[in-house]
Amino acid sequence: MSEEKLLERIVSDPRVMLGKPVIRGTRLTVEYILKRLSGESTIDEILQEYPSLTRQDIKACMLFAAETVSSNHS
Repeated sequence: MSEEKLLERIVSDPRVMLGKPVIRGTRLTVEYILKRLSGESTIDEILQEYPSLTRQDIKACMLFAAETVSSNHS
């Protein structure tokens, strides 16, 4: 899947989670997923806990974070 397609999975809406970036169709923020990954949780554990998520959703969170950091330091 292209990076552009992955990034389409991440949306921001001021009416959802105070406008924080979330996985489309959920109230799961990119921040929440990244914090879980940086802690003790694995991708498989997150997917088991949230069966509606896909591996691509998790990848989209990581790509979004990387793109955000990159654009903030350019």
